[in-house]
Amino acid sequence: MIVEGFLWVTTWHPSVQRILYHALYEAMAKWFGHAEYWTLMNYGYVDSDQEALELSSADWPERYPIYLYNRIAARVDLHNRDVLEVGSGRGGGASFVKRYLGARRVLGVDIANSAIAFCQRVHRVEGLEFRRGDAQELPVADASFDAVLNVESAHCYPAFDRFLGEVRRVLRPGGYFLYGDIHNADEVPKLEQAICKSRLTVLEHDDISHGVIAALQLDSDRRKHWCMMEAPQFIHGVVHDFVGVVGTRVPAGLADGGKRYLSYVLQKAD
Repeated sequence: MIVEGFLWVTTWHPSVQRILYHALYEAMAKWFGHAEYWTLMNYGYVDSDQEALELSSADWPERYPIYLYNRIAARVDLHNRDVLEVGSGRGGGASFVKRYLGARRVLGVDIANSAIAFCQRVHRVEGLEFRRGDAQELPVADASFDAVLNVESAHCYPAFDRFLGEVRRVLRPGGYFLYGDIHNADEVPKLEQAICKSRLTVLEHDDISHGVIAALQLDSDRRKHWCMMEAPQFIHGVVHDFVGVVGTRVPAGLADGGKRYLSYVLQKAD
């Protein structure tokens, strides 16, 4: 009931959407502030190409969320490029891009102060930086990045078209927007309309729901385990739903087609 109530309010009362999501992610960052082994919040992805990615032993437990970042971010060559991640969360994705994909500089921006504090404490990598900021008013200069990355974050934004305007503003000519998120099937036309109006060129567009479903099945026990270890018992059901444990709302919606996980590669014209 708590999850359904939260989703109903954010869907039908967009004026309070940002406030509620901000409060949720601040709370999650505080509840799990000492869980330094949990650095990625996404639903994960798996296919034969991603399984070939060689990860360190430290990164192996979070391989499925890392595979999702690799599936979305590695569609273009980020070597020696400046990358902005919007909605960087617990920072594991930004760290992966810096350490594995060879980016020159990665800046992670997130609206939750607690998440930024966590990232600054846990991810001490040269060329990796975290800063608080709003996705719809990005705290960076015009034409300052070669790529903008956004993974499972934009569904929290009240105005996706405004965010796309910010993406275009901060990208250099020829720069890329690398995007992946889950959407209700009936909301996809609205998403596509916003992208068409963004003045960004669509280079790739894929439905990767099958790979996300497979990852959630393989990763479900780990997600339940750290929930049991870290979360107060009275919110276990809410956290299970939030992280996509098998049998909850997200994997069920992806399986029956009510939800779709979409990825895009967009480019700003020269």
